[in-house]
Order: sequence, then C-alpha cells, then structure tokens
Amino acid sequence: MAKEVISGSEALMRALHLEGVKTIFGYPGGAIMPVFDVLYEYTRGEKKMFDHILVRHEQAAAHAAQGYARVSGEVGVALVTSGPGATNTLTGVADAMMDSTPLVVIAGQVGIGALGTDAFQEVDLVGVAQPITKWAYQIRRPEDVAWAVSRAFYIARSGRPGPVVLDFPKNAQTHGCEWEPVKVDHIRSYNPYPKIDAEAVAQAAELINAAERPFALVGQGVELGGAHNELLEFLEKADIPAGRTLLGLSALASDHPLNMGMLGMHGSYATNMKTQECDVLIAIGMRFSDRVTGLPSTYAKQAKVIHLDIDRAEINKNIKSDVAVVGDCKMSLPAITRLLKKNEHKEWIASFDQYARMENEKVIERDIHPTDGPLLMGEVTNVVAEVTNGEGVLVNDVGQNQMISSRYFRFRKKRSIVTSGGFGTMGFGLPAAIGATFGAPDRTVCCFFGDGGFQMSIQELGTIMEQQAPVKMILLNNNYLGNVRQWQDLMYEGRYSFTRMLNPHYDDIARGYGIPYDAVIDRKDLRAKVEKMMNTPGPYLLECAIKEDEDIVPMTLPGKSVDEMLLELHY
Repeated sequence: MAKEVISGSEALMRALHLEGVKTIFGYPGGAIMPVFDVLYEYTRGEKKMFDHILVRHEQAAAHAAQGYARVSGEVGVALVTSGPGATNTLTGVADAMMDSTPLVVIAGQVGIGALGTDAFQEVDLVGVAQPITKWAYQIRRPEDVAWAVSRAFYIARSGRPGPVVLDFPKNAQTHGCEWEPVKVDHIRSYNPYPKIDAEAVAQAAELINAAERPFALVGQGVELGGAHNELLEFLEKADIPAGRTLLGLSALASDHPLNMGMLGMHGSYATNMKTQECDVLIAIGMRFSDRVTGLPSTYAKQAKVIHLDIDRAEINKNIKSDVAVVGDCKMSLPAITRLLKKNEHKEWIASFDQYARMENEKVIERDIHPTDGPLLMGEVTNVVAEVTNGEGVLVNDVGQNQMISSRYFRFRKKRSIVTSGGFGTMGFGLPAAIGATFGAPDRTVCCFFGDGGFQMSIQELGTIMEQQAPVKMILLNNNYLGNVRQWQDLMYEGRYSFTRMLNPHYDDIARGYGIPYDAVIDRKDLRAKVEKMMNTPGPYLLECAIKEDEDIVPMTLPGKSVDEMLLELHY
C-alpha cells in the first residue's frame, strides 16, 4: 500500500502533535509562511491540534515558551521566520541553555539553493546557535522532518534539559515526502541518564552519617527531575537543614522546618554564613554558580563536599567535590537515603536561628513592615504573597525586583518560580508570565518587574490583550535601573551614569491595551488594591510607587566570601 505523500510543513505539524505539543508561541514571516499556512488548518475546526499564541517580538516567543516549559514540565515550542526572526530568539535560547529549560525553536530559512548567497533574511543559524544549544540542525529534506523533530524533543527533554534549534529551509517546507512517523528514544554516544555509581553512593552516605553539621543546597535539578518527594525523604531521615538556590526555591516548601532560606548574593544571612560552618555540604542538582559561591577560593573550605548532578561537566567545574554522584537525583537521592541512619541535628539546626534573628531584626521587619516613608518592594511582595497564600506562581524580571520578590514570595507547590537565573535577561518577565498562564492555566501567575525590564518587553501587552492572558502584573516603579544604581552607589561613588529613568504614564499605556490598571502610592491602600487585582478576572497592571533609592540587603559584595555578607550597606 502506497504511503501518504504530504509536504514538509504538514509533516512538521504531525510530528509536533506526536510529541504532545499543544501550544506554540510564534511570529510569522516570509521564510516560514508555508508552515504557517498549514498551521492555519491545525488551529481551528475539526482538525485543530494546537493553540498558536502570536507574540509581538520573536524574543518574547522564546521567553514565553520558557515560561510554559518551566511551570508545565513540558517542552516549550517557538516558531519564527529566518534571519532577524531567528536571531531575535537567540537571547531566549541562551537563557534556556543557562537555566536548563527544555525548548525547541523552529525557524524558517531561505531555500537550499540560496544558502551562502547572502539572500534576503539569511543567516547561518546553525553556526550561530550551536554554542548555546544542546543541538542545532538544518532540515534540508522533507523526508527528514519526522526524524529531526523527534530527535529534537528527545534531546531537549532528556537528561539535563535544554534548548534545541531546528533550521527549516523553505524548499524542505514545500516539497513532498511520504509520511512515516518516527520515534527517537536513543542516540549513540548520548547518555542522558548516567548509571549511578554504587560506590559513590556509599561514600556519600558514609560522610552524611558521620556528619555533625550537614547542610544541603537544593537546586533546580530537583524540580527538573521531579524529585520533590525523594528530597523530603532524604532531608527528613537524616534531619538535614537546606538552603535553596534561586531556581530551586519551589523545590522545597517555604514553610518546611528544614528550609533555611535562599542561597546567594542576596539570599538569607543564615544560609550563607552556615555554608562556612558546616562539615558536610551536599549540593543537589545545582551548579555552584558564582552568585551562590561568592569568592570560590574561600567557599566551604572546612567541609567535605558531596555533589549530586546529572551533568558530569558540572562536577569540579567551579567547586571541587570530595564525592560526586552523577545521575538523575530522582534515582541518586533514594539510593543514598536507603543507606542513611535515622538522625537528629537539633543543636546544629537551632544554630541557624541566631543569624535568622539578626536578619529579621535588621532587614526583614524593615522590608515588609515599614511604618513610614515611601512604599518598599518587600512590603508589596509580602502582601501579594499573603493574598495568594503561597499558591501562586512567581514570575519576575531581572534586577532588584527579582531579588526582593524571590526573597519574600512564598512557595507551597512545585514549579512555582519562573526567573532568568544564569543569563539574567531583562525583559524576560512579561513574556515568560504569558507562557506560564498557558502552562498552568489553573494557577494565579504573579509577574513582578521594574520599570526598566518592563519597557524591554512592553509590547507584549498586545499579546496579553489579544489572549486575555490572566497575568497579574506588579510594576515596582522606582524611576531607576535600581540594581545598577545600587552598584553605582557601592562601587562608583554614586555617579548615576544613565540609570535614572524617564518613564511614561503607565495608566495611559494600560488603557490603550484595554488592561485594568491601578496605582499604589500610600501603603494604607496596598492590601485593598492587591486584593482587587486578584479578584479581577483576566490581566491586571498594578503600579507601585517605590522608594527610589531602596537597596537590597543582605548582600555579598562581588569578590567577597559568602560569610562576609552585609546586613547594611554603608557608602
């Protein structure tokens, strides 16, 4: 029996459907028009298989796909045209690579015959994308579409997740091929799930059993591996206090008694100080980012270091480990837990309290319960966190808004934080929040951004308007690029070189997009206006007039050891 002959564009639609894709974020253009023409049939009527979300900029397509992936656990998909359409997505691709987000970007390309001629909107996308992807490939024949798509999704979602870019020349979109589904579940020389070394597991368990002051560092690998229950069993059996990285904040509930707070430059005072006092440090699915370690040469030198990670390349890259357990933490954690003795570390855990009290007295109470002066970022975040009762999804942009909202938001559910960690992409927040509303439609998505980051992707209010994406937007407006301003105070004698922002009337902008808007200037109105925002169906923009020169503390200054963390800044 003869096989059905279809176009490469049709093959793409069928291959995406076989991978379970439901939502695509994209922007059409000349070199991808054949695909969009077929997509037309697949987004309506009896043939409907996908929702396509038209963004207003291709970078937003990548970020929205990231937000979708982070909250859903699925692969995010972006569909764009060639040349600038493709290169516009690459910031999101690089961001996804740094933060291990499964992403497949499909970009149009000029026809095979025009490659290398500097044709209109031609770029060597594979060459540009290879350093910032797990795989980049050009589909030159329609016969290869099914295989390339299946391989792309397998690579993106397996092992340590990450982005894949498919470059799709126009002739491969339009020419015909015999349709035959393909399922890739193995690639020679690619071992996404390394076999766990039993000897390393035994060595790790032995160190933990003998530890008097163990401390766990919980990273996003727990979220990516779906190892939340395995983490709890591990921590609770051996009574190990834990700190969480920025990306791992929702891997452990905020109110769990073993949760000691956030790690890093603007993390909790106790977690940073105790890193330098523990005798065994257990890193779980985290990569020892410079924002966590501070000065590497002084980091946890007193401790034996156990590193659990699925990616062998992370072992000994930044911090030398005494025992490395390479593998999926969903498997490695229970393997270690089985060998652990039931233990208690009451005195060690209680010793965190002295640092927590100091931070609470000098920082937290002032941040979230001020009695006079302008609004503070911490009190806004605290009220939003209270109103959402720890059930919401936090999406934030980059800068002071990111650090403060991550510090004071509350997390009770997994996959509840979407932030740009390693790449630190301003403009990430708004499109990522749009994606999150599609990835977790039953949850409240709260997006915090500053006036700087908001204006880097403000055009996505158009996407929100069209989709009525129910993003609760909290604009922390201090009329500055606040994080840079803080560093200018600290290191450049207060010379505010181009950090002061002349801002538009955001109420007029919201009105133009038909999005409900309100502003908070006086703190007595804050809770009522937050509650109004949460009770209003659909999107909402709440602008908060924040103290202009507010600083984020605690802070470990660049080049300093984590135990030199400051609770106050002096200029």
